[in-house]
Amino acid sequence: MSEISFLEVETAPKPSAAVIWLHGLGADGSDFEPIVPELGLASAPALRFVFPNAPLQPVTCNGGYVMPAWYDIIALGGESREIDEAGLLAARAIVRALIAREVERGIPSERIFLAGFSQGGAVAYLSALTHPEPLAGVIALSTYIPSAALITRELSAANRDIPMFVAHGTQDDVVPPAMGQQALELLRGFGLAPQWHTYPMPHSVCPQEIDDIGAWLRMRLSALPELPA
Repeated sequence: MSEISFLEVETAPKPSAAVIWLHGLGADGSDFEPIVPELGLASAPALRFVFPNAPLQPVTCNGGYVMPAWYDIIALGGESREIDEAGLLAARAIVRALIAREVERGIPSERIFLAGFSQGGAVAYLSALTHPEPLAGVIALSTYIPSAALITRELSAANRDIPMFVAHGTQDDVVPPAMGQQALELLRGFGLAPQWHTYPMPHSVCPQEIDDIGAWLRMRLSALPELPA
């Protein structure tokens, strides 16, 4: 993993599950690290949180300014995004390498969650729904599906029933709530049953959302198969 840097936080020694958490456009891996203690996971099985840093690249919709970005956003529509699909696939390759790294360290794919905020959530959606091995779940926050056609073409049978926590702020003026709703309807069209939450907030996270994510993670962790002896 020399091509990408990341932060790690373990809730206790010898973690038996992992969460790979992708930050939003212009942020970095430290963005969501502070919420780990707020998730109420002290009594849950030990978890390893991996917070990767997106590569630096020019972002067309921001005047070509170089910033941490999972993929280039070429243009912003009111309720749509024109994106660089090749860059999106490159971001998926990073996530797949991080998943493989956790598997090599003894955590099976079915005990690995993908999480992401905004642009990171878009990558989490694509990576999870097209991953060839089963994953534990997806946490998609204030985000959208960047390429419905790509997911439709490559939807993986292994994750057709993947548990999903999906949340959006009703006052979001960066990724409009309608884009979150579009993603929700597409997921339901695939036969998935996301747990959908809205919060009276802008493009951010709030304490109630963090509490709800923690409760969802505890529930999903309790339902995971045991690690082989």
